[in-house]
Amino acid sequence: MEPVEFKDGNVILLDQTLLPLKIKYIECDNIDCIAEAIKNLRVRGAPALGVTAAFTLAMIAYKYSDKKEDEIIRRLIETQKFISKTRPTAFNLFWAMNRIIERCKISNNPGEIAIEEAIKIYKENKEGEIEIGKFGSDLIAKEDVILTHCNAGSLATAGIGTALGIIKTAWKDGKKISVFADETRPLLQGARLTAFEMVEEGIPVTVISDSAAAFTMSRHGINKVIVGADRIAANGDTANKIGTYGLAILAKEHDIPFYIAAPTSTIDHNLASWKSIPIEYRDWKEIAFIGNTRYVPKGVNTLNPAFDVTPNKYISGIITEKGVLKPSFKKSILSVRSSTFPS
Repeated sequence: MEPVEFKDGNVILLDQTLLPLKIKYIECDNIDCIAEAIKNLRVRGAPALGVTAAFTLAMIAYKYSDKKEDEIIRRLIETQKFISKTRPTAFNLFWAMNRIIERCKISNNPGEIAIEEAIKIYKENKEGEIEIGKFGSDLIAKEDVILTHCNAGSLATAGIGTALGIIKTAWKDGKKISVFADETRPLLQGARLTAFEMVEEGIPVTVISDSAAAFTMSRHGINKVIVGADRIAANGDTANKIGTYGLAILAKEHDIPFYIAAPTSTIDHNLASWKSIPIEYRDWKEIAFIGNTRYVPKGVNTLNPAFDVTPNKYISGIITEKGVLKPSFKKSILSVRSSTFPS
């Protein structure tokens, strides 16, 4: 299933809030529809958000293709500002729009370039995830037991996935691995989405509560942790779904390698460390309610950060489409920085 597509000038989104019980697509022909889908996690995952943002600009370019060049660029910049307010942590969303607009500014045909560049970003994501899968599979041995958190598979990207793309590739390479998936409270992306993808691939998967991770590491043979990323600082500090930081600490304590899987477009070279990574806080109702049932008593405060940041000292490697980046991350990350329209 494609989480995001561009068709006849519109953006088609798979509503992931309904999975795995229902498959429904949303056809957006305006930016309000797309912004609502992003904010409410109908589309989610840093690479998929990057593609969604790119296709949003393509949609605007398509609808205003009969306008003058400066008018098209003005509309694209307005859209960029609007979509940028949706989710502050996922860097690919900003990266994709910056890349398209910078290219449009030096073009004689910004409308055409916006659409071409958006499609190019989509294809690059697909191709890059295949490479991430290959590099990651080389790190996996037969019968490895892998723990993952949240969902970094096809539903979060444009192709086979990042962390789950590695797992899928290793499985296809004949490595009889098994997977533990954290449920990933409060919205259960692990239980709902990662487990769904693993079942579709025929890969053995066991869902555990987030609080069972330490016990499972100590008793059930986990020997690798692989997760995705929403933003990576220039020193390797990595923002990912809330709970990732705790897993990294537990992995260190149990002497288990902890890997990040992400395209290089997730790296924000302008941020020196975790201290500058913006963290999104979400609605209290996500904590207080499960479905329509309230479990937190009225009058109780809640804290609902969507992400945390794992310091680079806990990370064994960052698996990208250009290879596995190893400590010192400042040096290895700098080596993959693009000279063309850097972030």
